[in-house]
Amino acid sequence: MSTDREKTLFLPSPVPTPLLEAARAFRRTMTDAEQLLWYCLRRKQLGGFRFRRQHPVERFVLDFYCCEAKLAIELDGGQHNAPDAKIRDAERTAFLATHDIKVIRFWNSEVLSNTEGVLQRIYDALNEQGT
Repeated sequence: MSTDREKTLFLPSPVPTPLLEAARAFRRTMTDAEQLLWYCLRRKQLGGFRFRRQHPVERFVLDFYCCEAKLAIELDGGQHNAPDAKIRDAERTAFLATHDIKVIRFWNSEVLSNTEGVLQRIYDALNEQGT
């Protein structure tokens, strides 16, 4: 017979070592846009929501992730304009949607030139989640 405590116990699955190492490497080599956005998101500065940077989910590393809102934020550079990159990004977004994770994307240049606008869009997405 199981107790209520056993029913609610969450045991996370371990992150594969190569993915964990990749996430750590990405944290050490963040782009200027990622550094700026992280400075604005860390320590629950945006609406009290906690974000993680370079967060592994299944086979992907998300640039920024809010577990509470199930919201991923991806920053894209020019390489994401290539047709094959667009396909990979769409497949990634569709995969994350199967886990009820909403993805919003910004260009690096947009983060650097319109930080307030980017933060407003993130704030709006966090609050439309109903959390």
